[in-house]
Amino acid sequence: MTAPPTTVRRSVMLVVAHPDDDAYGVAGSVALHSSDPGFRFLLVHATDGSGGDIPPGFPATRESLGAVRRGECRNAWRALGRVPDRHIWLDYQDGSVAEVPDGELVNRIAALLQEERPDVVATFGPDGITGHPDHIAVGRATDAAFHRARADGGPGLRRLLHGALKASTFERWNAARVRTGRDAWDPNRVYHLRGVPDETVAVEVDTSPVADRIVAGLSQHRSQLHVITDPTRSAADWRRTVGRECYVMAWPPRTAGDPLLHDIFEAL
Repeated sequence: MTAPPTTVRRSVMLVVAHPDDDAYGVAGSVALHSSDPGFRFLLVHATDGSGGDIPPGFPATRESLGAVRRGECRNAWRALGRVPDRHIWLDYQDGSVAEVPDGELVNRIAALLQEERPDVVATFGPDGITGHPDHIAVGRATDAAFHRARADGGPGLRRLLHGALKASTFERWNAARVRTGRDAWDPNRVYHLRGVPDETVAVEVDTSPVADRIVAGLSQHRSQLHVITDPTRSAADWRRTVGRECYVMAWPPRTAGDPLLHDIFEAL
């Protein structure tokens, strides 16, 4: 008698600061794995984004924006076609995560990692991608929590990834901004994009097959669309922008000559 096929279980936890950080995050990888029967997706937000910008005429107030953005986040994952299996809001104040007492954020994230034991953890690198203090604080705490949880020798916690923008992509985007009369991104300024050296990217996922789903999710973040994208860009431009996900391998250490991976779970 032939044994029944076994289901390969794969899990990823994304830890970010604000709603819409995740809509870039691992959204493409989640979409690519959404039909895998053993796939589990865990999402952690440090804040509800209540300190974000409110565009003129948008139906939200400073008091209601956090609730609005939580709803946008839920709608975004529905639009992408795969909602998180577990979604945790840590309820810190938007813009003040860096002021959370030392160790508190690490303790809370480590407790989640020890409970869930995901195979892959993804978060921000030291640059926060935009230099946002909340991003940097969340990434730093997640790194520390990952290594603490991993040290107990339990299962999972096999890979720690930092979302990144390749320097070559950053330079290409900046050249396009200048050509169209916009200011170039300045990597020394907060809220401006910055790139990492191309050779430090360890995982580059082709997400173009699910680009429409990623854009559908991003489009649900209506309160922040004026920040997320330039309204003059075409739908095709937007799909091209989300056609790649790049990550630096924060753990395990890589050595010179290691091959570029093309899936967040590859070689695990």
